[in-house]
Amino acid sequence: MLTIKPAGSCRYDAVSLGEVMLRLDPGDGRVRTTRTFRASEGGGEYNVARGLRRAFGLRTAIVTALADNEVGRLVEDCILTGGVGTAFITWLPYDGVGRAVRNGLNFTERGFGVRGAVGVSDRGHTAAAQLKPGDVDWDHLFGELGVRWFHTGGIYAALSETSAETTLAAVQAARRHGTIVSYDLNYRPSLWKAVGGPDRAREVNAGIAPYVDVMIGNEEDFTACLGFEVEGVDANLTDLSTDSFASMIKRVAAAYPNFGVIATTMRGVRSATVNDWGAIAWSGETGVVHSTHRPGLEIFDRVGGGDSFASGLIFGLLDGTDLRTAVEYGAAHGALAMTTPGDTSMASRAEVLKLAGGGGARVDR
Repeated sequence: MLTIKPAGSCRYDAVSLGEVMLRLDPGDGRVRTTRTFRASEGGGEYNVARGLRRAFGLRTAIVTALADNEVGRLVEDCILTGGVGTAFITWLPYDGVGRAVRNGLNFTERGFGVRGAVGVSDRGHTAAAQLKPGDVDWDHLFGELGVRWFHTGGIYAALSETSAETTLAAVQAARRHGTIVSYDLNYRPSLWKAVGGPDRAREVNAGIAPYVDVMIGNEEDFTACLGFEVEGVDANLTDLSTDSFASMIKRVAAAYPNFGVIATTMRGVRSATVNDWGAIAWSGETGVVHSTHRPGLEIFDRVGGGDSFASGLIFGLLDGTDLRTAVEYGAAHGALAMTTPGDTSMASRAEVLKLAGGGGARVDR
């Protein structure tokens, strides 16, 4: 299915490219009325590397850029606490005000019941958005040091013209050196609307897709980023079923024969705190496989659930499991990650394997 380099031949099991923001969380309150915030780090692509390190014990690193000030050093300290390697952080000089370069902030409230989660990002002119292809020695990273798996995604590619160019250069270099490439489409309308909307998203992502081995995304992602419509449902996708999405996956696979695996979470939002949750994946060898479906899953903080799905899936594939087992790991890890606050997973490998194997929530003594 995928030809993955042996661990002994590589310095890193997995490396991610993306922006790492400082998340400011008002806890049980709201951004507009709080007087206190809990600080943590997060970012779509980074969360995958952190999950692979903290939950599964793999050797990971992040490729990103930060403004060299106290906020940037706080983000670095959070990354170090998560165990993710920082050798590929590019530090840009800070001008004292942030006119030229700054660090991204993400104000996020969890939501409850009928009040949905809210995210307000403040990431204009950030260091990561200014990272250029030539700022990273990709041949050294993938060729000399060695990386088994490289992960990035559409959030980072959307930040700027240079971030799109950097993403393309990175996936090309990874492919050149035999590193498996995964990509999470992660369409965010707020990131694309000022630079061309879905048309620009399709242009950028269509250029990256030929270098991807494992493509991750939901129905909106594949429609907005690659132009594949889900057939047989209304425009709001209210009648979306696993079968209709599986049909689209097969059309995506036919258009991009380089995709060894295509995967997605299947989420039904009953309220901010109760979701139906599961996942499906496809490979040429297995066809479409399904994870355990968890109707009425109780959610504490949904942000990062998809990233934890991705890291669980990647762990399974790196560990040599079959695709059905890997998608179970992903769905279980995503479910567990949404039981705790913050973008990043607090689950352990043992907890993931227990849940994926049918374990429940009884007290462990």
